[in-house]
Amino acid sequence: MNIVIASQMFGGAGLASGITVGALLAQDMFGTDGYAGVPTALFTLGSAGAALIVGRLSQRSGRRVGLASGFLAGGIGAIGVVLAAVLNSIPLLLLSLLVYGAGSATNLQARYAGTDLALPTQRAKAISMAMVFTTFGAVAGPNLVNVTGGVATSLGAPALSGPFMLAAAAYLLAGFVLLFFLKPDPLLVAKAVASAEREKVSTSSGVKSSDASAVASDGDKRGIIVGASVMVLTQIVMIAIMTMTPVHMKHHGHGLGAVGMVIGIHVAAMYLPSLLTGVLVDKYGRKLMSYASGVTLLLAGLVAAFAPGDSMPLLILALALLGLGWNFGLISGTAAIVDATTPENRAKTQGTVDVLIALAGASGGALSGMVVAHSSYSMLSLGGAVLALLLIPVVLWSRKTV
Repeated sequence: MNIVIASQMFGGAGLASGITVGALLAQDMFGTDGYAGVPTALFTLGSAGAALIVGRLSQRSGRRVGLASGFLAGGIGAIGVVLAAVLNSIPLLLLSLLVYGAGSATNLQARYAGTDLALPTQRAKAISMAMVFTTFGAVAGPNLVNVTGGVATSLGAPALSGPFMLAAAAYLLAGFVLLFFLKPDPLLVAKAVASAEREKVSTSSGVKSSDASAVASDGDKRGIIVGASVMVLTQIVMIAIMTMTPVHMKHHGHGLGAVGMVIGIHVAAMYLPSLLTGVLVDKYGRKLMSYASGVTLLLAGLVAAFAPGDSMPLLILALALLGLGWNFGLISGTAAIVDATTPENRAKTQGTVDVLIALAGASGGALSGMVVAHSSYSMLSLGGAVLALLLIPVVLWSRKTV
């Protein structure tokens, strides 16, 4: 668990550094706000493919190989973004952002590693342990925007490429930490334990081990659907509003330092409450915390929609609520997925679910720029608030199983 935590700190820095200035970099290179959501859409789309690959690699070869491969790919993608900014190459930027998405997918999937050996009553807490330590890197990344920008400028590169330099170093470090130190592999241990238990049961009951394995691998399909739906909806709302906030702030005269602070607080709210959230999810259930996610995201959308563009306190409040609502939804949804799967199908299923989450984020990121360009940031935020309400009927449908 300590190795997973260390990798999450580095991975958090890589994730947050890119999302802070991605929209601004696209705005500069494309010359229009209409494509400002493209970076988020592309690296989220890239994370979809990476989630599937990382999930299948983890299922076959363990968490160490799967997670390390994803983080290393994300580091290579970040290097590509830096080169694209230096060369002013839009094709290279688009390609690199896709590869950069692997780091985002891996950072998200690492939360599952802590649950492989956790007791059912402590799964949400195990998820939260991995996530809470992401905060250290995730908060540092956005608040180093000016510093990394200065480093980039001193090297003859555009200032906005600086955070991606930090992202490259952070993702590569995360990958190497996992590759060399995550031993024994938690998923492989969990699979071995589950296999031994099935053999014991089959010996005492006369049930064939292969039959027991087939039943176990089916899992709880309704639980998987509900857990995935909660995370997909929270991802769409969070990504859409978060993506356009830096552009909205820039239009109202806020500098890069202010943008970095707001996004830093947002990312802190995404991860820092995790330890408490995990305890609440384990104690009060996945359903109640999913309701809390919907209500919190609704409030975030309303505050963002009606806050004056020059009001830092209200923008901070809106983005903090946005991060907190996402946190509630991700941990409760993740716990539901873990509850509904077994070691035989867990990593593969988790990878597939994270593909849906990534595609949802890509859609939110891509549409956010178009909505703001043709309407306003307020309308985008109101749309997110309405979408958050869909969490309530989704969870009601699951009342008998979650």
